Amino acid sequence: MSTLASDTAMVMAAGLGKRMRPLTASQPKPMVRVGGKPLIDHALDRLNDAGVEKAVVNVHYLADSLEAHLGSRGAPKVVISDERGELLETGGGMVKAQSQLPDPFFCLNADNIWIDGPRSAFADLSARWNPDEMDALLLLVSHARAVNFDGTGDFYMDPRGKIRRRVQGRIAPFIYTGIQLVSHRLLRDAPEGKFSTNVLWNRAIEEGRLYGVSFTGLWFEVGTPDAIRPTEDALQRG
Repeated sequence: MSTLASDTAMVMAAGLGKRMRPLTASQPKPMVRVGGKPLIDHALDRLNDAGVEKAVVNVHYLADSLEAHLGSRGAPKVVISDERGELLETGGGMVKAQSQLPDPFFCLNADNIWIDGPRSAFADLSARWNPDEMDALLLLVSHARAVNFDGTGDFYMDPRGKIRRRVQGRIAPFIYTGIQLVSHRLLRDAPEGKFSTNVLWNRAIEEGRLYGVSFTGLWFEVGTPDAIRPTEDALQRG
């Protein structure tokens, strides 16, 4: 019997992929190949390996080619959330797809690549999940476990896992991996149309209901073409 907190994930695949140009001039970013397969297949394969049965994938930019690829895959079962008419950003995308998502649900970016630690990223999130305390639980990684990342970090985390944002001009020890476990409570009274998940996170931080868990594996920043080769080399080394 699965010990995961949810059997469904939303996969964010609707972005324009501007930082990945020129590779995204004729294909959506989730279709950029790394290590012999499209970025989105890395994410979907990890979901399948962990036992997540359904993936709700939002599409916008060059949606037809992405849908055609997803239709040729096996597990997990893929359901499309169509944003061809308007790109809704991360927050608006979750709200649009909410009726297709159980409570709670996993959410991840389609361009994520990672190597699991002793257990899967989704098992790490599930083991820490407490719906009485949390609106969302973010998978965070330390700088030492982030490959290709040269930024200043995103969050501080206290011993209970409660998180707050980086202070301007300082370095924060934890980086958001783009993977989270979300309660429908986070989406309540959400703005209409397009907006960032940051709007909802800010409210959850104020209410003391945004938490993090430290990832035990390796996470790869694959935001630009220059990051592809180092990622492939690291994956090849195992």
